[in-house]
Amino acid sequence: MKKIFLVASLLFTSVAYAQQMKLAVLVYGGGGDWYANPTSLKNLATFCNQQLRTNLSLLQGEVEVGSPELFNYPFIHMTGHGRWTLNDAEAQNLRKYLESGGFLHIDDNYGLDEYVRPALKKVFPELTLAELPFSHPIYHQKFKFQNGLPKIHEHDNKPPKGYGLIWKGKLVVFYSAETDLGDGWEDPEVHKNSREKHTQALQMGANLIQYVFMGSSI
Repeated sequence: MKKIFLVASLLFTSVAYAQQMKLAVLVYGGGGDWYANPTSLKNLATFCNQQLRTNLSLLQGEVEVGSPELFNYPFIHMTGHGRWTLNDAEAQNLRKYLESGGFLHIDDNYGLDEYVRPALKKVFPELTLAELPFSHPIYHQKFKFQNGLPKIHEHDNKPPKGYGLIWKGKLVVFYSAETDLGDGWEDPEVHKNSREKHTQALQMGANLIQYVFMGSSI
């Protein structure tokens, strides 16, 4: 578990730091397409290396929610269009990961929303997802989003929402809904995103990375 803190503390020290850390996508059960957006984390890592002077690997990790390998990745991204289910062992493992300093970003790729809250309730029964105010530091890292999350994809044509799960004063889960940041991170031609939307999505993603690894308070 200590590896989470070690890698996170070294990430911003130098672009020349030899050990490259991988961003990871969460492999989960239930039938949802966890593997959606195959180019997104590569593009996010490239953008962060350019804009934040990180030294992230351009190869993404893939880790099962119940695996001990979860603790090797300080930042885990989850996406998909369908079901997400957790058994008791998986829920316990994810909780230990988050309590130990890990961070989970859940991004609704359209269809995942109805499964997010029940699954997280299994992980933290005592906590409830709450919408973060626009003043939250996650929107005010290198890139400023005065009105919260950027709107990348139409979905149900509702305003984008950013929710947080806060455990002992620490933001451990960020859930982005009605925006689809992961699609925005992908190669622009995949979803026919404009350059402006692609850039906005990457900038918000960079804010997530900077927030997590710079140790900002909630």
